[in-house]
Amino acid sequence: MATLIDTISEDIKTAMKAREKEKLEALRYLKKLLLDNNVSPKPIAELDVITSYFKKMVGSIDSFPVGHEQVTKIKNELEFIKAYLPAQLEASEVENKIREIIKGLATPNVGGIMKELSPFIKGKFDGKAANDLVQKCLAAAK
Repeated sequence: MATLIDTISEDIKTAMKAREKEKLEALRYLKKLLLDNNVSPKPIAELDVITSYFKKMVGSIDSFPVGHEQVTKIKNELEFIKAYLPAQLEASEVENKIREIIKGLATPNVGGIMKELSPFIKGKFDGKAANDLVQKCLAAAK
């Protein structure tokens, strides 16, 4: 079974042959992050490395003025990275899971719900957005 680094390495070769400079840069940096993680004293899951980098890049968009060329470059890089992330969940799917969790808890609260919800949404849905949905569902359940 090919690892994520193997897959990215193959995609780097393809990008080199196709002369896709931006994609090549993004993939090389992603591979570097994964290799650095592998030799780190406390390595984390490859998916967590990619998810963390993706979130960091999304957050960096706001630091540039609207229409800046760097914003376009970052958005393109995000598109390349998305291919290595799991399919994202829809808000309705997360809401249904939250309602299911609420029904299973004797005294539903945000912390308890998030504890059960987190493994389900990890890497597939934004945690802050999930917390907002939990608040909304708890308010509706009362």
